[in-house]
Amino acid sequence: MSWLAIAQLGLTAFSAINQMNVGDEEKTTADLNAYNLETDKRRGDIEARQRHNDRLDAYRSNLSTNVAAFYAMGRDASSDKSVQAFLERNRETATRDTARSDFMGAAEGMKIMQAARSTRQEGRARRSAAYVNAFTSLGSGLTSYYKTRVPTTAPKITKTT
Repeated sequence: MSWLAIAQLGLTAFSAINQMNVGDEEKTTADLNAYNLETDKRRGDIEARQRHNDRLDAYRSNLSTNVAAFYAMGRDASSDKSVQAFLERNRETATRDTARSDFMGAAEGMKIMQAARSTRQEGRARRSAAYVNAFTSLGSGLTSYYKTRVPTTAPKITKTT
């Protein structure tokens, strides 16, 4: 076997191994990106809970302030219908606000998780494509080798009479 043939086979193998390594690295990068997205989702969940809790704290604080103000005006919050209606509207507003905030947080979380799943799938697809390219390179290199190699023995000539 000539040194050129050995070099051709070696470079073919090197190329295939390199393509496989690139595919593995692309998948690793995609997994890391997906992990970062999942971390962003957790952070978003915490922020949504905090917004929810902040809104409830604001409602409770306003409720106490309003009840105290009504008592200071001589109106009984437990028996005055207009005061009760006012406080009920405030409660409904706070409930709507927290529900909207919770929904928006959940929707954002689903969007981020879908992006993470897509990123992981893209990494798997890139790795698969790199492996296919590697095996195609191996096949192509071996085919080229067999087409261009020098036979090790001279062809046998048969005598015909």
